[in-house]
Amino acid sequence: MDSSWLQHADPTFTARDLTLEAAQAVGIGRAVNTGGPSKGIPFAKLKALLDSRSDRDILDGLRRVIALIYQNKPGLPYFSSVVKNVANPNIEVKKLVYIYLLHYAESDPDLALLSVNAIQKSLTDTNPQVRALALRTMSGMRVPVISQIVSLAIKRGVSDMSPHVRKAAALAIPKCYNLDPNSLPQLHDCLQTLLGDKQYFVVGPAVQAFLEICPERIDLIHKHYRGLVRKLVDMDEWSQLATLKLLANYCRRCFPVKTQKITKTTKKGFYEDEPDETEETDEVVRILDSDFESFLKACRNLLQSRSAAVLTSVAAIFLHLGTPEYLASVVGPLVALLRSGPETAEIALYNIVAIALEQPKLLVPYSSHFLISGSDSPTTWKLKIEMLTLIFPYAALNLQSLILNELEHFCHSSSIDLVRESVQAIGRCAQSSPDSSARCFRVLLNQISSFDNLLVSEVLTVMRHLMQRDPASHHKTIVRLARNLDRTTSPQARATIVWLVGEFAILDDQKDGGSGRTGIAPDVLRILTKNFCGESEEVKAQIVLLAAKCYLLYLQEQSQGDTARVNGDKDGTRDDAEKEAQGISKDDALPKLWDYVLLLARYDTSYDLRDRARLFKNLLVEPKSTQLASLLLLAPKPVPHSPSPSESRKGVMIGTTTLVLGKDAAGLHGIPGYEELPAWVEEGQEPNPQLREGEIVAAGGDARAAVTASSRLDEAVKEQGLERVVASGARTKGLAGAAKAKNLDDWLAESDEEEASESEEETVSEVETESEEEDDESEEESEDSDDEGDQAQRKGLMSG
Repeated sequence: MDSSWLQHADPTFTARDLTLEAAQAVGIGRAVNTGGPSKGIPFAKLKALLDSRSDRDILDGLRRVIALIYQNKPGLPYFSSVVKNVANPNIEVKKLVYIYLLHYAESDPDLALLSVNAIQKSLTDTNPQVRALALRTMSGMRVPVISQIVSLAIKRGVSDMSPHVRKAAALAIPKCYNLDPNSLPQLHDCLQTLLGDKQYFVVGPAVQAFLEICPERIDLIHKHYRGLVRKLVDMDEWSQLATLKLLANYCRRCFPVKTQKITKTTKKGFYEDEPDETEETDEVVRILDSDFESFLKACRNLLQSRSAAVLTSVAAIFLHLGTPEYLASVVGPLVALLRSGPETAEIALYNIVAIALEQPKLLVPYSSHFLISGSDSPTTWKLKIEMLTLIFPYAALNLQSLILNELEHFCHSSSIDLVRESVQAIGRCAQSSPDSSARCFRVLLNQISSFDNLLVSEVLTVMRHLMQRDPASHHKTIVRLARNLDRTTSPQARATIVWLVGEFAILDDQKDGGSGRTGIAPDVLRILTKNFCGESEEVKAQIVLLAAKCYLLYLQEQSQGDTARVNGDKDGTRDDAEKEAQGISKDDALPKLWDYVLLLARYDTSYDLRDRARLFKNLLVEPKSTQLASLLLLAPKPVPHSPSPSESRKGVMIGTTTLVLGKDAAGLHGIPGYEELPAWVEEGQEPNPQLREGEIVAAGGDARAAVTASSRLDEAVKEQGLERVVASGARTKGLAGAAKAKNLDDWLAESDEEEASESEEETVSEVETESEEEDDESEEESEDSDDEGDQAQRKGLMSG
């Protein structure tokens, strides 16, 4: 660095001043001088900076104004001073002015219109970054008056040579549509051109614009379908999400579901002349269209994406559109998301559960990832427990033992919700796997002797559901439950046991030969009535119900005995000993026990209990008419079924917020904006597959108007290359033959021919120049000889 200027420097110019000047030169002087933009400066001084002729002062003023905007302070008073700098050639100044206009153009449309001319001039700037910024600013100003100007700017940007400008044009299309919906036809033409662009980062924003303004125009996608599939893997994450959504809707509307039965071919016999035998099996296989299969293969390449949203979208496509083979390939990447943060893992679990509801077998190899951890949130461990119950029927015996041990362990947790979920999960495992139901039942039965009333209540509720599925095989279970009444203190658990005894009293009676007194129900009723007043209201209601059922069975037995006695007396074949053997006596204890229960309920403090007792008394007041009471008390109960907690979310698109919140929480039709995939198109009604084979130009239309500027440039280069080939004498068979792709040998041969032709031209030109020089020399010699002869002749005449 030349330091000679220091010799002539002002002696009062200190090092601190030099530091401040250097800091201001690099753009941080505002922080050194004023302590940062947050402290602010007076309005007049800031306005003077904006009106300055120095770019450095203008930049300083604009930065302060933008800082005011982001600090939620008023910046509108500086509008006129900021807008006058829109024509500044400095690109940094332009950027800040454009940011300001995007914030305040809607607040003062009249002043914003003054800057439109300068922005239009920037559309023709040599710098593509300036052109893109101008187009983005003009479309984002939200001034409806300039909608036509924005439309023309987009049309110009679509044909721009720079892909960044074309990308800005694609992003400006939805903004222009919001300004003026009547410009939709012109925007369709621009979209059709941008969707066929060769640059993948131009096609992505074009797809987003298409989904926003005209998602139903599938006819615009036909000729670009294959190009979109090829560019899918190179797009950015947001463009991939939009393209996946677009192509998923397209496949549903354009590719019908075709299936065929598998034909099984058996080997021929011992002799070679015996034909092979073919047999059609019942297994149906889906046939995929070649274009549809290429889309699924392109989606498989996205499984290496770092974005969880892309992985979830691919999983949605494989689940709702693809085959089980493709769905199996996405399960591993989805399970890998469980190692991410808590929020991502929770969302991933929702999607994994949705897949397990459809194809649970695919998740069995990943069962170890669904074991509960101590750091899991309540939502996470609930989803993990649900996953264990979904894969339980398809797991091996050792894995089923592991799952049951896991659930049994968490049955003794300190968390009430975890205990409840674990017990209910064991019940769902027993329902889904009949072979393992006895094993699950034994696990539940071992929990009855626990001192945890909540655990016992939940266990009995689940056991009741299981016993109703197969009542005949649980006779001994009822006896064991009745013995535990003395140790059970939970009102809900005691009420459940009493209900089970009363529900299966008729089965016990039939099992013991038809005598209602030989079952355990009357004895249980006798024991419970001793402490009737000390029971809770819930248990009292079940005791009254048990007494009514026992008395009803007694009345039915008595009516059958009376009929038998009448028939026996008529025949004269029955004696007193046989009558006593049948248990017919006037001093039976059941009617007395029934009257005692009614008396206890009559003077109870509960209105509901008194009403129940009065109802049962009136039903059983006539011993010979018990049909109505039998229908009410002994009617078979429906077998309860405990569905999976996420059963209501079945069929919801995975990867959506509605899947996480559920349709009930999100409203009748889910969260606003949720869209389901369209139905599959019927076979025979799909569009013509030839529409996807290439670009189709409308009749009377200009083919060059539908291509981008980059495509035109490539065509011009090719045409110039073809002219050179034809001029050099290359063997071409028409324009189509010359346009074919050439290999390395063809290019080398062509270059050799060009060099040879150039050398021949050089030799010919050299020979021509040499001959011309010789002719010139001969002419000069002849001229010289003529001059000498003339001079000699003149001398002779003069001498004569």
